Amino acid sequence: MRKMLRISAFTTAACVAAIAPALAHHSFSAEFDINKPVTLTGKVTKLEWTNPHAYLYIDVQDQQGAVTNWGVEMGSPNGLTRLGWSRNVLKPGDMVTVEGSLGRNRPNLANARSVVMTATGKKLGAASSEATP
Repeated sequence: MRKMLRISAFTTAACVAAIAPALAHHSFSAEFDINKPVTLTGKVTKLEWTNPHAYLYIDVQDQQGAVTNWGVEMGSPNGLTRLGWSRNVLKPGDMVTVEGSLGRNRPNLANARSVVMTATGKKLGAASSEATP
């Protein structure tokens, strides 16, 4: 009986551990609205090179001069690497233009379709769940 209880507990723990990453991930349409395109131009403040999504943070100045920090979700570091990215491709202070879709539930959140490096004009795909150019 004790052995069965241990096997059952182990099996339950293994199932929970296997399912947890899937529960943490979200579908594109649950988080972002493809019908609300957004173009953001601003200075890079940070690039988080993390799984399952890398995040780019940029300070965007509006027409009144107010600056807002935007979080921009991209694909995984592996997907970005295949498109020419590295964790050092952007540095704080670099100017970029991001094209993507607006977040549904959180202010100042977008999903990138592409990122253009202003200094060089180089356009990089964002390996996001939305179609890349």
